[in-house]
Amino acid sequence: MNMWKLIVCVVLAASTAMAGDWKVSLPGWKYDFPADHGNHEGFKTEWWYFTGNVADAKGREFGYQLTFFRQGILPPGEQTATTSRFIARNIQFAHFAVSDLSADGFHFAQKLSRGAYGEAGFDGKAGLAWIKGWSCERLGEHSFRLRADSEEASIDLTLESTKEPVFHGSDGISQKAEGVGRASHYYSLTRMKTQGTVTTPSGTFEVEGLSWFDHEWATNQLAPHQIGWDWFSIHFADGSDLMMFQIRTKDGGRDPFSSGTFVAADGTQTAITNADFELKPGRTWKSRASGGEYPVDWKLTIPRLNLDLQISAAMDAQELFLQPIAYWEGAIRAKGKKSGTPILGSGYLEMTGYGSPIVGMQATE
Repeated sequence: MNMWKLIVCVVLAASTAMAGDWKVSLPGWKYDFPADHGNHEGFKTEWWYFTGNVADAKGREFGYQLTFFRQGILPPGEQTATTSRFIARNIQFAHFAVSDLSADGFHFAQKLSRGAYGEAGFDGKAGLAWIKGWSCERLGEHSFRLRADSEEASIDLTLESTKEPVFHGSDGISQKAEGVGRASHYYSLTRMKTQGTVTTPSGTFEVEGLSWFDHEWATNQLAPHQIGWDWFSIHFADGSDLMMFQIRTKDGGRDPFSSGTFVAADGTQTAITNADFELKPGRTWKSRASGGEYPVDWKLTIPRLNLDLQISAAMDAQELFLQPIAYWEGAIRAKGKKSGTPILGSGYLEMTGYGSPIVGMQATE
């Protein structure tokens, strides 16, 4: 049994633990920074998710993703029952990818660990999150240093937020399905000035650009009929930002808990409900590795913002095939009009549930 299959088995077993042993995301959370950039051990699932588009002085463009995940295994009430470092309380893993858009190259890797000897963890002397040499170090209240490498690519980037945190949903509680607690604590640093180096087989490049940071923590936030999601983050040239996601259902429809947030250049936030937007897929790309067929062109319309966008993948082949888990995560470009004025943007798109089922995030019934 390979490591990913073992982890999937462990995660599925953990999902059957009594829900009452884990905290759930409920109204009333008082966000506190920089503390809430850190780990929330009482919740079963948590991730620190960084994506960005950067370029060198000659205009060579890159996209990158670095995400640290924590999947709880032992509920908090059981963690004090043992002191053995060999008993897994969490599974820690991370995904890293670089899109070399000028060379049409996509490089991705993963790392997995129990963290028994400190080789992986959160909120420690080694940084906010780390796993076997990959790390996120907090430099200031809303600034970070990211480092990761693989056989083909590496990044060493410094990120500094130019806006205050954005809280999605109702006061940072993002409802994902019907029912109490089927939600996540969800905030973003939507516009982070980024500089550093990106290395690919073509060489090492001094780059700068913009990044996006998402942090979510939850317990069993999805329902059994929800099969995947399409998530967009976009930086517009006028200084505004947009996050949108739709949750897809087994019957081919869109779940009513799909939503988003528009952030104006001055930081003003506008919540977007399911009724506020239309999202239509267009051209698709089929993965030879997973067999998943992913929409790589989309049309997004938000009438209340007078916003009409055509969104396209900056490169089609941006699937992370991590058998038995596969998902598409890549750089995108957007163009259209806002209130009749042309607008351009760049960002990231994540699509799950096309190349493999989602794992470990759905409530059991």
